[in-house]
Amino acid sequence: MVSRYRPVTKTITHYAANACLLPICQLHGAAITTVEGIGSTKTRVHPVQERIAKAHGSQCGFCTPGMVMSMYALLRNTPQPSMDDIAEALAGNLCRCTGYRPIIDGCRTFCQEANCCQESGVTNCCINGENGNSDELFDKDQFQPLDPTQELIFPPELILTSQTPRPEPLTFQGERMTWVSPGSMDQLVQLRSRHPGAPLVMGNTNIGPDIKFKGIIHPLIISPTRVTELFETTQTPEGVWVGAGSSLSEVRTLLENLVPQYPPEKTELFRALIKQLGNLGSQQIRNVASLGGNIVSAYPNSDLNPVLAAGRCKLSVVSSGGKREVPLNQDFFVNFGKTILKPHEIVVSVFIPFTRKGEFVGAFRQAPRKESSFATVTTGMRVFFSEGSRVVQDISIYYGGMGPTTVSAVKTCAAIVTRSEQWDDETLGRAYEVLLEELVLPPSAPGGKVEFRRSLTLSLLFKFNLEVLHKYDVYTNNGHVYSQIHNRSGMEKKKIIISQTPLPQSVSQEQNSQDPVGRPIMHRSALSQATGEAVYCDDLPRTDGELFLALVTSSRAHAKIIQLDVSEALKVPGVVDVITAKDIPGRKVRTMCGYDEELLAGSEVSCIGQMVCGVVADTRAHAKRGAAAVKISYEDLPEPIFTIEEAIEKSSFFEPRRRIERGNVTEAFKSVDQIYEGEHRMGGQEHFYMETQSMLVVPVGEEREFNIYVSTQWPAATQEAVAQTLGIPSNRVTCHVKRMGGAFGGKVTKTSILASVTSVAVTNRPVRCILERGEDMLITGGRHPVVGKYKVGFMNDGRIIAADIQFYTNAGNTIDESVLVIEKILLHMDNAYNIPHLRGSGAACRTNLPSNTAFRGFGVPQSLMFVENMITDVSMVLGLPADKIREINMYRGPSVTHYKYQFNPENLLRCWDQCKAKSTFSSRRTAVDQFNQQNQWKKRGMSIIPIKYGIAFGEGFLNQAAALVHIYKDGSVLVTHGGTEMGQGIHTKVQQVASRELHIPTSKVYISETGTNTVPNTCPSAASFGTDANGMAVKNACQTLYQRLEPIRKKNPKGLWESWVTAAFFEKISLSATGFHRGPDLYMDWEAMEGQPYAYFTYGACFSEVELDCLSGDYRTLRTDIVVDIGRSVNPSVDIGQVEGAFMQGLGLYTLEELKFSPSGLLYTRGPSQYKIPAVCDVPLSFNVYLLPDSYNPHAIYSSKGIGEPVVFLGSSVFYAIKDAVAAARSQSGLAGPFPLDSPATADKACLASASHFTQKVRVGGSVGRWAGLWVGL
Repeated sequence: MVSRYRPVTKTITHYAANACLLPICQLHGAAITTVEGIGSTKTRVHPVQERIAKAHGSQCGFCTPGMVMSMYALLRNTPQPSMDDIAEALAGNLCRCTGYRPIIDGCRTFCQEANCCQESGVTNCCINGENGNSDELFDKDQFQPLDPTQELIFPPELILTSQTPRPEPLTFQGERMTWVSPGSMDQLVQLRSRHPGAPLVMGNTNIGPDIKFKGIIHPLIISPTRVTELFETTQTPEGVWVGAGSSLSEVRTLLENLVPQYPPEKTELFRALIKQLGNLGSQQIRNVASLGGNIVSAYPNSDLNPVLAAGRCKLSVVSSGGKREVPLNQDFFVNFGKTILKPHEIVVSVFIPFTRKGEFVGAFRQAPRKESSFATVTTGMRVFFSEGSRVVQDISIYYGGMGPTTVSAVKTCAAIVTRSEQWDDETLGRAYEVLLEELVLPPSAPGGKVEFRRSLTLSLLFKFNLEVLHKYDVYTNNGHVYSQIHNRSGMEKKKIIISQTPLPQSVSQEQNSQDPVGRPIMHRSALSQATGEAVYCDDLPRTDGELFLALVTSSRAHAKIIQLDVSEALKVPGVVDVITAKDIPGRKVRTMCGYDEELLAGSEVSCIGQMVCGVVADTRAHAKRGAAAVKISYEDLPEPIFTIEEAIEKSSFFEPRRRIERGNVTEAFKSVDQIYEGEHRMGGQEHFYMETQSMLVVPVGEEREFNIYVSTQWPAATQEAVAQTLGIPSNRVTCHVKRMGGAFGGKVTKTSILASVTSVAVTNRPVRCILERGEDMLITGGRHPVVGKYKVGFMNDGRIIAADIQFYTNAGNTIDESVLVIEKILLHMDNAYNIPHLRGSGAACRTNLPSNTAFRGFGVPQSLMFVENMITDVSMVLGLPADKIREINMYRGPSVTHYKYQFNPENLLRCWDQCKAKSTFSSRRTAVDQFNQQNQWKKRGMSIIPIKYGIAFGEGFLNQAAALVHIYKDGSVLVTHGGTEMGQGIHTKVQQVASRELHIPTSKVYISETGTNTVPNTCPSAASFGTDANGMAVKNACQTLYQRLEPIRKKNPKGLWESWVTAAFFEKISLSATGFHRGPDLYMDWEAMEGQPYAYFTYGACFSEVELDCLSGDYRTLRTDIVVDIGRSVNPSVDIGQVEGAFMQGLGLYTLEELKFSPSGLLYTRGPSQYKIPAVCDVPLSFNVYLLPDSYNPHAIYSSKGIGEPVVFLGSSVFYAIKDAVAAARSQSGLAGPFPLDSPATADKACLASASHFTQKVRVGGSVGRWAGLWVGL
């Protein structure tokens, strides 16, 4: 949080900001508060930290400090916030683990609104404990109160300093850059005159990312944050002059304060700007980004420029030649990022005029995500009617996202004005035709989505038309009503997120109150994570002589390396060495499934992003500069393969390919009533763990021994890989894993390769390697994209008799675990359905894209997507409800899968029935149908989806775990096991296991880390099997120890634990024990097409309802109800967190997250600005999770079940709800039957599939080509 004293107003302002965008130079005179500064477990935990932790809002914990500080900054300004305030404060924070609901629940306890829930139509209020029972997961009465008087005060010396004029410039000199902060306008003008090419930096939201991500260097930066004229506001009879240096948050506050002071007809532009400012970036960005900087950056998809231009705004600029005013119009924007302003001119202020009676202004945008997302298309529109009529006197229409600059629809405006006709549907109908001809995008336009963007120009104009007609009618009929409706500062109320997460099970009254199993215990590290005390890999202190490794990756997809020139890199200050494949002393490859993967490319590269060499330097900055200086000469090889279709055409596959069949599919097709053939495409997904790949390799100093501190799910694999790479025994390498900031499968195989490369760079000095987000996304791959084709035979009553499904995944350039993914796809292709004749085949396509790898669900989210799409198509062919088709085909009674595994689907059916009941499915179906009949441009859709998910590793040898438990003489217990903590709560559950088995409080049990020196030969923490295996191993060790203490306990039955332990020590009883769990011997015989690849199934069902805006493709999830069978939960709060987090990750997979590549195979979407994961705004408005009661599982510890992965697929319920809404829109246009809607169902796909008459007007000339809007590998 940044705090500043404002001498003019004599006030102190507090605001949250992104640390990565705040240069130290810019913080002169500011007070900075970090998460460590507001509270600590060693002193006093702040109420914000406490409530997020105890509400179970911290899993991996990497995002928690940011959440805490966003909320803390809000409370410093608004001690009693509304739910809208909280939602807005958290909108700029991302979390990949929790699903946001518990974070919001913790923050909600600060909300004092008596009706915070009623705003969303919920009768009872969460503040009164009447909405659901989420308070049963934590006791809010135990929270310490928030006392604003106890917060840190603003340093008085900074107030004194700010009151003392210091006109001299401040200068900061760096290695390659100079930062100058002038103290007056004259100094600023002089500096700008002497250095016209030097950028002016206010919020650093433009220059900062360019420096960080593009490597752009500016020898001089001018930061005029101390020039008071840039922050002055002046009101005139015509409007208001706003200082160009004002932050966007300050501009928004100013306009909100002005709106109530004037008649509504004068503030149309103000309200349009407020609306647009509410969606521009996040609050953290708006707090620092300046109004002037936003304008002169001249981004083509700017949110503000179209509105400012349409509203007849103007700029006041100054230079050494004097002052002038420049209108913001179509002539202002010259080219991409260029305006008509001269290089030495400075924007001092922006004039925002009042509107006139009969003048209406509208602002609209469409973006990939509702908040914190660059817009796809934006628009500002203004129309001025003759007095007392709807005859257009003047009109302005500007668009962003429709060319290299903000563009004016001049011809369209002229067509409306010159006719002097009424503003009505007929006039607008002609305007649409002119607009379509005026704003043309070529098929290869940057950004793609050409057809969608062109349709948006029409639909946004139509929205403006509806808004104008509504305002005009209300205004002319009842001015008072107009005032009431539109005097809301242009802000749209955000709906409140309501959750009902009841405690799913009650522990037996006979259970010892000290026994924590089955109770909602807080994550054992939650408070440390909330206070910033939790240590992640890159938090480890820098040691003397430590070096940093930066990787150099291939810029070609398929080429020979002709020359690797590192001479310039070695000249960069601080660079110590450059390591190549020749420097690897041991094995230069890692072998997976019979294929070798080079650690560093030697003579040939097979994808962009393949690692070629590494630069070692004394700092991260020097290493990155050295990496940029490496020159690689290539000779391109012919015909690189990027898409699945190309791989199929050229038979480019990794072997073996797999096939499975039950019954006789070919014969069965002859006896069915109908046959339908379809195809579906599903894009990939980036792990987007909050903590990128991180490792520190430290030489011990003798006998070639190494300690590796690494963020990995599989320490033993990293240990083995490093040992083989260095040519030393594994006993010389120790891997330490304290915790990970998320993983989701992405830190299994890839991490071992990165650690191996880092270890090669180690001589006698430690080496650290921390990937930047863009590097991580480029190098490490993600979830496999899939193309599937299916042929299904069914009866007229909906029974599916036969199905033949072909799966093709884009594996990338190396095999990794792709064949195993294919196997799991085929093993789950039946999902919950008993299809008598079922055949599947799968192949992993070898392409020249970065290799894909394991990802939460491991092929199941892809497999089931195709099955459910097939069932949805069957329902559309037959005209029957999709839920009826699902029900009629479900497994019932004692059943056998297509690989001959026997199971009982009773709990699957119970989940389905309870989900229908909890969601009031039938009544909601009626309500949705009624809504769709009454609304033309908004449609609702709903779906209910089941899942049957196999738990454990199909490779039997991986189903084992070990543990080591020590009891110390003071009675404290140290537990070590083979599982790694990545946010899933395995350490918390293991602590509960040890507590129960040793009959001691959890406070006596400590888990420090996972280390290969304490528990060897571990298996990966994956497959939702971590607690099943490691919990049993710890249980085994603890039972051994407790049995050893039995003689002592019998001698002193009333003694305390500590006395028993002390007595055992003096009687020479060992207080240390290992534990081991030999899991089930699972297998799959692919030749016989039968086996038992899973220990048991986790079942679930999910209902979702959405509302779709057919004009823009935007949707909102109104409600989600999930029922899951996880047996007897060891920790309900942890398990519910896993359910919610997995669902939100699935929602992102199926509706939001989209990877895009260039024609040459370069990943475009490398970072949060291009790749959108779900945010707070994407959480269902009503989000309800239920754990199936009275369920038992004899195959896992304490009758629990694995839950980490299965619910990812249930996010597809939102996809199918969108598809249901699209079908309703198509039906309105006279279209019926199956239609393609590929995953993810992003706004552009949903909008175009809805087939409104606006989308049908748009025709893209010529072929869009295979690369326009390409998903990863499709």
